[in-house]
Amino acid sequence: MRSAAFAVGKRRMDTGRPNIVTLTMNPALDITTCADQVRHTDKIRCGATRYDPGGGGINVARVAHVLDGPVVAVFTSGGPTGAMVADLVRREGVAYEPVEISGVTRESFTVNEGCTGKQYRFVLPGPHLTMTEQAQCVENLRRHAMSAEFVVASGSLPPGVDPRFYQQIADMCRESGVPLILDTSGGGLSHIESGVFVLKPSLRELRECTGKELTTEREQVAAARDLIDRGVTDVVIVSLGGDGALMVTARQSQRFKAVPVASGSGVGAGDAMVAAITVGLSRGWPLPKSVRYGIAAGAAMLLTPGTAVCRRAEVERLFALAAEPEDLTSGW
Repeated sequence: MRSAAFAVGKRRMDTGRPNIVTLTMNPALDITTCADQVRHTDKIRCGATRYDPGGGGINVARVAHVLDGPVVAVFTSGGPTGAMVADLVRREGVAYEPVEISGVTRESFTVNEGCTGKQYRFVLPGPHLTMTEQAQCVENLRRHAMSAEFVVASGSLPPGVDPRFYQQIADMCRESGVPLILDTSGGGLSHIESGVFVLKPSLRELRECTGKELTTEREQVAAARDLIDRGVTDVVIVSLGGDGALMVTARQSQRFKAVPVASGSGVGAGDAMVAAITVGLSRGWPLPKSVRYGIAAGAAMLLTPGTAVCRRAEVERLFALAAEPEDLTSGW
């Protein structure tokens, strides 16, 4: 396994430039509202509306910024919704570089139902990107990666983008000597063959990637280690929601318990986890400590409305409560 300390120390310099770069190929304008009851056919009257910039890499950048991690977000931007996403990112103080596209940035719509407490999420597919636009994303990312400690690619790929696109990003990161942290699903995940430092699937995404049920912890660890043995990644961190997370390397597997908090919107919790893990690694922390920080950040997102970013004070408070991981290797 590549040493996290080596990967960080190799590039830690006082350049004044962001040491974390995120990529979002399919950002969204996240719209959150509420309604007394969601019923088919009827016109549903909604309450107050909240707008947030969304998409995996953008969310990672927002949380990293809150945690004082120097970060820049590279993302596609098209039409009025793209302009609004960029403006919302700017208002939060996050450094960013939009890649202008001819299509229109998508919207994601979340409705919280008052009578049941259920949440309904409507996610649009996103615009088609031309080959020129895709190439511009890679080039902009490459330019920032040259002086970065970590690249984080997160989120789905928009329609028409080759599912091997993230493999192209992994190859570029390897050529640039910068570790890649990847959080994606579907074809973007199943077509990765090599070059990832940390892969962060959810359990559902790991199941889809392997085509197996993975009902037991042993099976989940085995599936993660198979990705490592095949050379896909050095580390797999499987997020388990309310059950915490598993961290698997070539030599070790550890279970991390969730930090108990009041139930709330889980939107963006996985992105917050990735952000805090990356910030921890950029500080030179070992992986287990960084994962504990990530679990704290994910839990802190449950305390925010809609896709609002978590607060650093809450992350630090929950981090102090996060339990040390349990080593699974010796128990089997």
